Amino acid sequence: MKSKLATLRTYFPAIAFFGGFLWDALTIGQTVTFLDLWLLAGYLASAAGILWWLGHRRHTRAGTVLEAGGQRAAPPALFRSIWWERAPHLLIQFLFGGLFSVLFILYFKSSSHLTATLWSLGLGVLLVANEFIHDSYHRFTLTWALFGLCAILVFNFLLPFMVGSIGMVWFYLSTLAGASFTHWLRKKTPGCPGRAAPVWIIAAMLAVAYPLDLIPPVPLVKRDIQVGKNFEHVAGEYRLTLEKAPWWVFWRELSNEVHLAPGERLYCVSSVFAPGGLSTRLYHRWEHYDAKRGWVTTSRMGFGLSGGRNGGFRGYTYKQDMAPGEWKVHVETENGRTVVVHAFTVVTDAPPEPDSETVRGL
Repeated sequence: MKSKLATLRTYFPAIAFFGGFLWDALTIGQTVTFLDLWLLAGYLASAAGILWWLGHRRHTRAGTVLEAGGQRAAPPALFRSIWWERAPHLLIQFLFGGLFSVLFILYFKSSSHLTATLWSLGLGVLLVANEFIHDSYHRFTLTWALFGLCAILVFNFLLPFMVGSIGMVWFYLSTLAGASFTHWLRKKTPGCPGRAAPVWIIAAMLAVAYPLDLIPPVPLVKRDIQVGKNFEHVAGEYRLTLEKAPWWVFWRELSNEVHLAPGERLYCVSSVFAPGGLSTRLYHRWEHYDAKRGWVTTSRMGFGLSGGRNGGFRGYTYKQDMAPGEWKVHVETENGRTVVVHAFTVVTDAPPEPDSETVRGL
C-alpha cells in the first residue's frame, strides 16, 4: 500500500497539471465572462500577496542575521518546517500555472493566423516550463519578470472589458498599468528584492509586437467563418449554401473550393464573440492572389459589433464577378488587428459536383 502511495505521489504533479489544464480548456474561452476575469484577477492578487510575503520573510531573516552580529541565528521551529520553507514557492508555482493556463487557452482560442498562434504557443511553453522552475522562485528578478508578464496580459483583458473598447490606446494603457503595478509592488515589498528592469523590457517588446499584428485582439474570441452562396436571413439565422468536401478528404467536412457561375455572388459570414458592453467595428478584407503582385486587397468592408451574444456577433459581406484562383478573407478590427483568416479557392470554369452542396445556418 505504501509503495502505491509513493508511486502516486511521484506522478501527482503531472496528474494535477494535466487535470487542471483539461478543466480550464473545457470551461474557459468559449466566451470571455466576468467569471473568467475574476478568476484571472484572483490569481494575480494572490500571487502579489505571496510575493510580498516572500520579500518580507527574506528581509526579516536578513535583519535577524544582523542582530546576531553577522552570525545567522537559529530560526524558530516554525521556520524549520519544510512546509513553511516550501509552501510559498509551491503556491506561487500553482498561481503562475493557473494564470498561464487560463491566458494560454483564451489567447489560443482568440488566434487563428500564424503569428498570433505562435504567440499563444509561447504562453503554452511558459505554462509547461513553470512546472520545472519552482526551485528558482527565490530568484526575485525572475519571479518579478513572470509576475509582470502575467499582470500585463491580465490588464490587457481587464481594461478593454471595463471601458468597452479594443482601441490601440487601451492596449498600451493596460500594458503600462501591468508593468507599473509590478514596479509598485516591488517597491512596496520589504527589502525591495530583485530587479524590475526585465518587466519593462517585456512591456516594450509587447508594445512593438502589437502593431505588427503578433498579438490577438483580446477579448474578442473567434467563433465561426464561412463563405458560400444563396445567403438568407431566416428566423434570426444566417443561412448559406456551402460545398461539402470530397469523401476522400475525411479530415474536413466542408470543401475549401467554391464553384461560382458568372455574376454569382459569394458571401462571407463571420461570427465573433465580444463581451457585453463592448462595441466596436469589424471589417472583412478580401484578398486575391496575383502571380505577379502576390496577395492584393480587393475590398475592405465593415460592420458594427455589439458584445454579449453567446453565439457570437455575426456580420456578412459579399463580392460579385470574382476572378478564379486563391482568395482570403481577413476579419479584422478598425486598427487592422486580425481576428481570423479564412482561405478558399474560387472555381469559375466548372459547376459543383451533383449533391455536393449543403445549406448551413450560422
